[in-house]
Amino acid sequence: MVKIAPYGTWVSPIAAEDVARASGGPRWAGGHDGQVWWVELRPAEGGRMALMRADVTAPGGTPVPVLPAPWNARNRLHEYGGRPFVVAGSGADARVAFTEWADQRLYLADPAAAADEVDPVPISPLAERPHGYRYGDLRISPDGAEVWCVRETATGDAPTDIRRELVAVPTSGAAATDPDAVRVLAASHHFMTGPKISPDGRRAAWLGWNHPNMPWDGTELCVAEIGADGTFGPHRVLAGGDTEAVCQVEWDSDTELLALTDPTGWWNLHRITLDGKATNLAPTEQELGGPLWTVGPRWFAKLSPGRFAILRSGTPAVLDEAAGTVMDMAVGLPSWSADLWVAGGVLTGIAAGPRSEDAVVRLDLAAGELTAVTGQPAQLPDPAYLPMPREQIFTDPQGRPVPAFVYPPTSPDYAAPEDERPPYVVHVHGGPTGSFHPELSLTLAYFTSRGIGVVAVNYGGSTGYGREFRERLRGQWGVVDVADCAAVATALAEAGQADRERLAIRGGSAGGWTSAASLTSPISADVYRCGTVMYPILDLAGWTAEGGQTHDFESRYVEGLVGTLPEHADRYAERSPAGHADRLAGPVLMLQGLEDQICPPVQADEFIAGLDGSGIPHAYLTFDGEQHGFRKAETVRAALEAELSFYGQILGFTTPGVAKLDLTT
Repeated sequence: MVKIAPYGTWVSPIAAEDVARASGGPRWAGGHDGQVWWVELRPAEGGRMALMRADVTAPGGTPVPVLPAPWNARNRLHEYGGRPFVVAGSGADARVAFTEWADQRLYLADPAAAADEVDPVPISPLAERPHGYRYGDLRISPDGAEVWCVRETATGDAPTDIRRELVAVPTSGAAATDPDAVRVLAASHHFMTGPKISPDGRRAAWLGWNHPNMPWDGTELCVAEIGADGTFGPHRVLAGGDTEAVCQVEWDSDTELLALTDPTGWWNLHRITLDGKATNLAPTEQELGGPLWTVGPRWFAKLSPGRFAILRSGTPAVLDEAAGTVMDMAVGLPSWSADLWVAGGVLTGIAAGPRSEDAVVRLDLAAGELTAVTGQPAQLPDPAYLPMPREQIFTDPQGRPVPAFVYPPTSPDYAAPEDERPPYVVHVHGGPTGSFHPELSLTLAYFTSRGIGVVAVNYGGSTGYGREFRERLRGQWGVVDVADCAAVATALAEAGQADRERLAIRGGSAGGWTSAASLTSPISADVYRCGTVMYPILDLAGWTAEGGQTHDFESRYVEGLVGTLPEHADRYAERSPAGHADRLAGPVLMLQGLEDQICPPVQADEFIAGLDGSGIPHAYLTFDGEQHGFRKAETVRAALEAELSFYGQILGFTTPGVAKLDLTT
């Protein structure tokens, strides 16, 4: 029998422990010699990235770990990481090279050995300063004797004291004790992706860009000849520029490349010859690529001559060059990560849906059969407790569209009194050059199954809607994002779908910025009762190269999002929540990892210190051993339970089964 109870008080079978267990999942899927490889985030093991493989040539090939704990296949390239492994050779001669988080060195291991017997050996030198060398986006050289990749070198104590090069590291291990054994291949730009080698081994291609551009603003496609001795000649730029962003490049033949680039304002697939002639294979006003937050994603893969598997805003499709068309594939899982790999007529990737978490899957393109390589999290809740997201298009103050996904309160056990409207939390994605996809999130279901609605907003600046939509945020960070989120929340309330007096906002990283800015901005100060702010940017001036409080990759990001200094210093001061704690519209919960190199704790520390004596209820939880985003099971659980208790206390409902969060006033 359905019980009548106020929103927010519903008892849910989805516990914070369940969310923590399911907060891992696969990353960086790929394949080699009939095997599927990936890394798997394991919250129960301290958030390490476990290197995994499965032999898909054998019936029922099950996933097996390649490395035992505590090996952690992860790297700090650009701080967000790059593809952390590559497999060379076949059969008994196969070896896997990978990056290890603890010291950021490259290691080589025998994947045929049992995981508890693997003894990886270092093949790169140990830097003089901790994490002084960082490697990522690994490739095997044409002769198989080297790993070609991007190397970052810390040249000083400041976060921006970084030099990058494309390098060759011998698999023999010679460089482990002799840094001079590492060969520098190229250093075309301040930021680069790993080199892609032509089928005949004569040329290498890579992407590069320089400050102040971010890789979705403008990148250049570079090609260089490879000499007989393995050295690179001078590079030529074949595509891209300051206002054109190439996000993926692959060789289609010895003399032609395939590149996702956006000269028309949409990432489309182009064929590019060595003289720089580019042909759009299927012109469409849809995004077939995405932002290079990490180095090594694959939005497309070749199926056969002139036919390509490609992601259209995250949904798998087939691009037919002869017909000039992009047609969606008939698959049950609509949301795929940029990890496409094709071999033997089978498409491998990482996919999710509204009722399923990320999993490594294989799609037989001839039979149309989808097979899961990895399973769903243990004890996945009954689907009846999982909300089905509803896409809804709202409008911003200028009448422009703002897409959002509405997750209503959902439980088969409860209903609210007829005259009650539910509390709603606006969920703000990070980036801000990112997007929200409507796939299963137990974090959101944790709230909706208790009677708290969630709406995830793809505000102006989000990806997936073309460059014009993405650049709505140019110079307007802290304005457009704040206004769009407020417009969505207000529209839900005016339509009777949400309680106008019980609106909250939550977000992490750039989403934490928008959440904090929304609570301190005149644009939206009367919209929200409270907010949860996780590992945020709070002081714009501090989050620059001169301020020294962020890393090199994003140290000039704010110039495009807000404006240059000192010309726009007034914008920095007016929009930064750090200077306006006195304008806080309501209580705030701050959550912060203490090892965060992207948004260091100093900004959250100073903001919370500014609330002392203000009379505004607040709480500040910090977590040892956490970087940017939470990976440990105990952290996920503690943060989620604190957030639920926080909403209950501020929005006025009891939270059964959750300890009361202590609020400071």
